[in-house]
Amino acid sequence: MKQYGIAERRGGIAMLGTACLAGMLATGGATAATVAVPATPGASAAHLGTWGLDLSGRNLSVQPGNDFFGYANGTYVEHLVIPPDRASWGPFNELAELSRTRVQAILNDVSSQAQANPTTIEGKLGTFYASFMDEAAVEASGAAPLAADLAAIRAVHDAASFAALAGSAQETFQASPFSLMIQPDAKDPTRYSLNLDQAGLGMPDRDYYIKPSFAAKKTAYRAYVETMLGLIGWPDAKQAASDIVALETVIAKAHWAREAMRDPEKSYNPRTVEQLGKDAPGFDWAIWLQAAGIPTAGLTQRIVIAGEPSAITGEAKILGATDIATLRAWLAFHLADNAAPNLSKSFVDAWFAFNDKTLSGQPQLPVRWKRAVGATSSAMGWAIGRVYVSRYFPPDNKVQMGHLTDELKTAFRVRLQHNSWMEPATRAAALRKLENFTIQIGYPTRWRDYDALTIRKGDVYGNATRAIAFEWRYWLEHLGKPVDRDEWDMTPQIVNAYNMPVFDEVVFPAAILQPPFFNPKADPAVNYGAIGGVIGHEMTHSFDDEGRKFDEHGRLRDWWTKADAARFQKLADRLGAQFDAFVVLPGVHVNGKLTMGENIADLGGLTLALDAYHASLHGKPAPVIDGLTGDQRVFLGWAQVWREKVRDDALRQQIVVDPHSPPVARVNMPMHNIDAWYDAWGVVAGQKLYLKPEDRVKIW
Repeated sequence: MKQYGIAERRGGIAMLGTACLAGMLATGGATAATVAVPATPGASAAHLGTWGLDLSGRNLSVQPGNDFFGYANGTYVEHLVIPPDRASWGPFNELAELSRTRVQAILNDVSSQAQANPTTIEGKLGTFYASFMDEAAVEASGAAPLAADLAAIRAVHDAASFAALAGSAQETFQASPFSLMIQPDAKDPTRYSLNLDQAGLGMPDRDYYIKPSFAAKKTAYRAYVETMLGLIGWPDAKQAASDIVALETVIAKAHWAREAMRDPEKSYNPRTVEQLGKDAPGFDWAIWLQAAGIPTAGLTQRIVIAGEPSAITGEAKILGATDIATLRAWLAFHLADNAAPNLSKSFVDAWFAFNDKTLSGQPQLPVRWKRAVGATSSAMGWAIGRVYVSRYFPPDNKVQMGHLTDELKTAFRVRLQHNSWMEPATRAAALRKLENFTIQIGYPTRWRDYDALTIRKGDVYGNATRAIAFEWRYWLEHLGKPVDRDEWDMTPQIVNAYNMPVFDEVVFPAAILQPPFFNPKADPAVNYGAIGGVIGHEMTHSFDDEGRKFDEHGRLRDWWTKADAARFQKLADRLGAQFDAFVVLPGVHVNGKLTMGENIADLGGLTLALDAYHASLHGKPAPVIDGLTGDQRVFLGWAQVWREKVRDDALRQQIVVDPHSPPVARVNMPMHNIDAWYDAWGVVAGQKLYLKPEDRVKIW
């Protein structure tokens, strides 16, 4: 389902990962408690022993200095089986699966309250979920739910009507060639702005259209487009599919590469709507915005922040030169593609066969209850989150997490105070930013009101469409009002965390603050490496190559001396070169520029976690447990957080679209830049991960 509001994009959030994360601090020594990862059918459930590490998951035949990921996780990964309905698997995914089963339990409890026209939150949740679960009724409806939207597409006859229907896509399953979002303004975070970005592609990225290595995927995409058009009875589906793919290929060539979109300064380009029309002719921007619900009064002088000006101009020109029949076919296909998960089996199967099986290598469609949980969560996630917190989030978790974040913040303060490459003026500004840092834990202070959302029994497509409209109208109401700094981008049941540069804050939803990643019974060193590294990761995002460009008030502003900015960039480039050289699959390398922010955050997070652990010892020697020193346990805690097996196609897609490096890189690459890692494991010259001291990158 479409999502609106704060996005992971220029000036937007930086997340820990694509699945989940974390661990937990204990204030005492190692305990005799057993810590186990929740078991899931098809998964290799790892036993975390008596103090929080899966010692049996190591491969002791691998030298840590040659491959620390393999040493820490080799046996575990070797025996790990990816469930057929997943593209990857590991502890993150297991915890996400646990969260999903808990949400299922919540929805099962309220689904007995399914009503024709529910008015309570419980009734709406239960009715939405029960309706989606009624597969027989959905199957009987076939393509009928699309009838009105398809009729609207067939009525498109010129550029103006195309722009109008594309604008209405903000509240429907219809498609738009551009992305429109409402977010805190990067240069004035006290107010909301309209943000305009490139869009219009059906495959994950421009590379899928223009790089020979993805030619087979492009061929499969053309077949998928034809299949979808055939399911909705679109005339001459084969030719229309070829025309759509040809159009999107031209659009892809105009798009910015993802790494270019990461620069918040280059992607902050305010324009009045009037100026936008002059800069990007070929598309009726005023009609598009009006159809999206943007107030007509003063529209021509309203400011829109254009993210990729040349791409937007190029796209507008392409659309203006495209025949209306092709544009109608493009709209029809994307309507079916967007709506498919809410339709009958033929649509669902076709959608899965391309989007999951072909693109990610996932062999099996998730069972219906899992898809129903996802659909209901997209529609009313905050209502579910409120119940989730009351059932599954112990208040002590929030208290203990608060203590740990304070310790990591203290470690960061000391690091900044002793930073060797920053001038005093920049260091003072960095310290002010750190002191202004806000940390949100568990759940927000206010919950979303769903009174205005209409849910009807049996109306799966209508329920989903009204939920899309509800979400967009929710954000429309933010225009012209002060920014709500308590607005969260993730519901409590999501297993992840994020940094919000424009708020100078980090957020840790409730679902990550539980075993195996957040556990008070585990050894402190392990927890510092796991959740401590995660906290440090999110804090460091405020000082990565994007986050560093925002000041202590969250404003996009240059607060660096030129010399310090140059020194930072030199260090970042050196780190990027290390990742560029990292081979994921034969002929496939990590993109050091795309993953720069996450790589800096991983290095900073693990470094801060180690510092915080050392400080927690108060000068006393760290205990040795099962022959492992404290520092070794910190490094293993981090390494076992990231153990995961990923299907090859999913890995290839991750390299192109995901700003996070693959699991092996997230372990090995930060490690070999940290001096203490060499001391802990006796790493010496000649081993594969060895770097000369002068080649190790130290940023934060």
